[in-house]
Amino acid sequence: MDDGDKIVRVRLDVNGAARDYAGPAARPLLWFLRDQLGLTGTKYGCGIGQCGACTVHLDGAAVRSCVVPMSATSKRKVRTIEGLGTPDRPHPVQQAWLEIGVSECGYCQPGQIMAAAAALAGPTPPPAQTLEDIGNICRCGTYARIGAAIALARARGASA
Repeated sequence: MDDGDKIVRVRLDVNGAARDYAGPAARPLLWFLRDQLGLTGTKYGCGIGQCGACTVHLDGAAVRSCVVPMSATSKRKVRTIEGLGTPDRPHPVQQAWLEIGVSECGYCQPGQIMAAAAALAGPTPPPAQTLEDIGNICRCGTYARIGAAIALARARGASA
């Protein structure tokens, strides 16, 4: 039996609620969030941690949930786009996204927003011109608007 076949039981916090998982140790966090919890704001993009569409916060850090095995989530805190803000009270990064009109197709935007929120909460928030440090891919090429929204959120003191 390899680790992919190993069954684990973990308890983790997802958006402030305790959640239990029992299943394959190697199952990606992405599929637990989407398939078991119905949190479909976290998107599947590449499946190899390259594009960033599946970005969530794990203990406050931006991670690619498609490559985080469930065995690595025990007693950890996960925040998805659904837990970042609400329609009535959006997170400052979400508010900036709306004001700038970042989205085109919108598929990558939850991951972009989660990566930006984590970066802005870090010790040295990136300036708009180093947007590539966030590393998420946008097929529509809205990078200039993404950078403008990050700069606006940063100017307003956004943090996760």
